[in-house]
Amino acid sequence: MRQIRIARPDAVIDGLDVVEVEKPVPGPGQVLVRMRAASLNYRDLMTVKGTYGGPPRRGLVPLSDGAGEVEAVGPGTTLFKAGDRVCPIFCQSWLGGGLTEANTAGALGGTLDGVLSDSVVLHETGLVSIPEHLSFEEAATLPCAAVTAWHSLRHVGDVTAGDTVLVQGTGGVSIFALQFAAMMGARVIGTSSSDEKLERARGLGLDAAINYRTMPEWQDEVLRLTGGLGVDHVVEVGGAGTLARSIRAARVGGSIGIIGVLTGRSEVDPTAILFRRVGLRGVYVGSREMFEAMNRAIALHGMRPVIDSTFPFERARDAWRHLEGATHFGKVVIRF
Repeated sequence: MRQIRIARPDAVIDGLDVVEVEKPVPGPGQVLVRMRAASLNYRDLMTVKGTYGGPPRRGLVPLSDGAGEVEAVGPGTTLFKAGDRVCPIFCQSWLGGGLTEANTAGALGGTLDGVLSDSVVLHETGLVSIPEHLSFEEAATLPCAAVTAWHSLRHVGDVTAGDTVLVQGTGGVSIFALQFAAMMGARVIGTSSSDEKLERARGLGLDAAINYRTMPEWQDEVLRLTGGLGVDHVVEVGGAGTLARSIRAARVGGSIGIIGVLTGRSEVDPTAILFRRVGLRGVYVGSREMFEAMNRAIALHGMRPVIDSTFPFERARDAWRHLEGATHFGKVVIRF
């Protein structure tokens, strides 16, 4: 079977090579999944560049996010059968409850080989069923970006109907956060450097749009839009370049889910956090339990993920380059 590996870590995207390997056989409690689609996250770009916790392991199979169908199951497997449509969970050992150091050790495309392979073997508890109305390409976008957005809104922000949520940009996590927040009955304010993208976001439920190119002090506009109060929750994907403004844009006692570092890293002045009593919490994807709850909501509302573009397996490098160009709206997908 085919498999894409980081064969030459020093070559960055050009170091991704297709290799031929033997198809694995599922053992006790394991499931053999024929992958049909996969999707990229910003983490995957950082991984090949060596900026995600250090240089990547030579031979690593990248990507955490994918979808496929069960080919075969090993002895004692009870959760799935041949033909079932499934997604892997991001952290294979985080099934429920709070995040622990042990849970983070089982991340696909990082400490463990990922899903950019014709077939993969995973433990049955490391998989969830796909909502029936979704295609493989749509389902492949869920494991990291969607679960991260759900975790931030539902478990960090405790967002409910009537709340106001701020999302940044139009990448995978932000678009999912917009869709979920609208589904929860929240008012959504969004930022982007593109008026065209903001207009597209309105079609997904965005209530108020701010172009941060023409309005660099966008936190002031957020305050104006909320009558000087600020938003209940911020889905923070920018990092150093946006965090200070996000703190100012949050209401007194509001919350911020810190997800990304798109604008780099820096020191944070705690003064505004102290005086506004804003709660900051890092969001590291989520558990199998969160994934299943999110899927129930997706199925109930018939929600569909937004796919920016789809590349064939043979052009996987082009998918990385498209993500690197930062022109996407939603998710970048690879079709097997």
